[in-house]
Amino acid sequence: MERVLDQQGRWRNKVIAFRMSPEEDEVLEAKVKLSGLTKQEYIIRRLTDREITVVGNPRVYKALRDQMKLQERVTLL
Repeated sequence: MERVLDQQGRWRNKVIAFRMSPEEDEVLEAKVKLSGLTKQEYIIRRLTDREITVVGNPRVYKALRDQMKLQERVTLL
């Protein structure tokens, strides 16, 4: 079997899984979308106290727009 390296030349063969409540998942998904990173990279950076720099792209723009619309709805209630 051939080893598959990631973009930084690391061989990642460990799988980590854990359970979350629907509310926790919602928070995680929102933060991942706003970061523009993959969920894996977001979690690894948070766990290793590395800086998360948001790089704008269409996906991040859409996540920010959706988050702002949600905030507007909550404010109106």
